[in-house]
Amino acid sequence: MSLTKLYLAPGKENSLKRFHPWVFSGAIRKAEGDAAEGDIVEVYSSKQEFLGMGHYAPGSIAVRIFSFEQVEPDFDFWKAKVQKAYDYRKRLGLVDNPHTDVYRLIYAEGDGVSGLIVDVYKDTAVVQTHTVGMYRVREQIAKALQEIFGSKLKAIYDKSAESLPAKAPVEAVNDYLFGQSSGGVVVTENENQFFVDWESGQKTGFFIDQRENRDLLARYVKDKSVLNTFCYTGGFSVYALNAGAKEVHSVDVSKKAIELTVRNGELSQAPERHEAFAVDTFEFLKGKENQYDVIILDPPAFAKSQKVRHNALMGYKRLNAEAMKKIKPGGILFTFSCSQVVDKYLFSNTVMAAAIEAGRNIKIMHNLSQPADHPVSIFHPEGEYLKGLVLMVE
Repeated sequence: MSLTKLYLAPGKENSLKRFHPWVFSGAIRKAEGDAAEGDIVEVYSSKQEFLGMGHYAPGSIAVRIFSFEQVEPDFDFWKAKVQKAYDYRKRLGLVDNPHTDVYRLIYAEGDGVSGLIVDVYKDTAVVQTHTVGMYRVREQIAKALQEIFGSKLKAIYDKSAESLPAKAPVEAVNDYLFGQSSGGVVVTENENQFFVDWESGQKTGFFIDQRENRDLLARYVKDKSVLNTFCYTGGFSVYALNAGAKEVHSVDVSKKAIELTVRNGELSQAPERHEAFAVDTFEFLKGKENQYDVIILDPPAFAKSQKVRHNALMGYKRLNAEAMKKIKPGGILFTFSCSQVVDKYLFSNTVMAAAIEAGRNIKIMHNLSQPADHPVSIFHPEGEYLKGLVLMVE
């Protein structure tokens, strides 16, 4: 296989020697060959030292490295990647767990496969590729999943159509790579039940990354009034209901999300204590002073690029200040950001600015992040996208 060779400008090889998996377009000095989007390329230093192999794409991140050694990226190579990810989740106690049958099996750079996500929902795996290169090996990934899981896996659904770049040179269609399903299933997470619809839901169907934070919430809600904003499918709401909350209100601007939240609330132990509202969170908070003991703020990513980061920070500040002003004295606020370009220090400083505006004394009870099935490579800190704080508002 003849591969395009990309040579970096002097001094630009240092990040790859530290095993960072991204090559930025500005670091490339010259190319031997003509790489198209999705092609496998080899990356060399200006001194012609081999640095890594990866998938090429036009844009800021020109190469996403999948191996820092020269390899033959055949089926056995990709199966070894999937097997390693599977063995890690098994070590975490997530594989064949009777209390939790939903987890992330492959998390992009955290598992050495930049551009690939695989989530497991009971007996179905949902594959989502974010690069053309990974899209082209999806069939090999699916075959590897079948061989590793065996009869435990009934279906594999490819949901790459909306995750690929807008002008990608492929005609991606969401469809089953293996088996069939009704398009949804009731899954169990820490013995809480949820209906997950991977065919029409956001992302792969469920926000798996909040599993441990939802479990933490359950400690603080017994006999309390709880408001879950930006609730999507009601993950925090179901945990609160099952943990004995006095009342739970779920809010999301999406009517479809609220329909799923209501459905999940009905799977809880106390659906009569749940009410859901399809309305903007800021509108809902008007006039709600001293009504809630616990408030969850889990908005979508306000910033997806550095260009809009400042506006996003203003949004986080406004949202947190409003919640701090409304919550009961002694209330507990769970607040999150999933914006990758807003790191945990910047997020913490923004929440502090909101506290100053609200004029209330606040204690930090917990610093939160994503669970271990969303691993962060120590060489790729950008993989730590979820950050959160649990605050006591006096």
